[in-house]
Amino acid sequence: MDTARVVLEVGGRGLSVLLRRSGSARRMSLRVLPSGEGVVLVLPMGARVADGLDFARSKAGWIENRLVRLPERVPFEEGAVVPLLGVPHTIRHRPDARRGVWAEEDILHVSGRPEHLSRRLADWLKREARDVIAPRAHLHAATLGKQVNRISLRDPRSRWGSCTSGGDLSFSWRLVLAPLPVLEYVVAHEVAHLVEMNHSEAFWRIVAGLVPDVGASRSWLRSRGGELHRFGPLH
Repeated sequence: MDTARVVLEVGGRGLSVLLRRSGSARRMSLRVLPSGEGVVLVLPMGARVADGLDFARSKAGWIENRLVRLPERVPFEEGAVVPLLGVPHTIRHRPDARRGVWAEEDILHVSGRPEHLSRRLADWLKREARDVIAPRAHLHAATLGKQVNRISLRDPRSRWGSCTSGGDLSFSWRLVLAPLPVLEYVVAHEVAHLVEMNHSEAFWRIVAGLVPDVGASRSWLRSRGGELHRFGPLH
């Protein structure tokens, strides 16, 4: 899938548009990014970019309406409620503590200066994400007789994971905010690409053999996944 970025004037302001050309797309489609930073425009292989931009402009009213309806952001600050593996946790600033960041029951404790709270919590969550994701990825790969080359954690706008032909896996650190079965599904999904670099029936059989309730996790991501972008720092 080819990608490119352009800026489109919508509602008197420049809006980032991520252009994606997909061989499986039958028609143009538009989706507002959960962060509100822009939209994703998917074009069939034969469609012209100019026609796609005209299509996006024709949907300016729809885009503005979707942007207005996006849920409010939840910054990492004292008293905010943030999910950890799907379980709501309240952030508590502990300026006099010397333990860094730690989770205790339904509390996320963050020590240090207040201006460092957001960054420290984000860094901790990224480490937690790696600690949860990496062993699962290696275990699933071993089950399939494959090896993972490298695992990276990023903050992509419109995908939860990716896999290269060389065995490199990449995941959104925000998966650590999702329920554990959803995280496990995404890990299994990307590991399955080590065998099938497609979304064929054979691919989905592999995923189903690695984790249960694939349908439920996919449905959760479609309906609730965008909410994970509300929390903490912007991309």
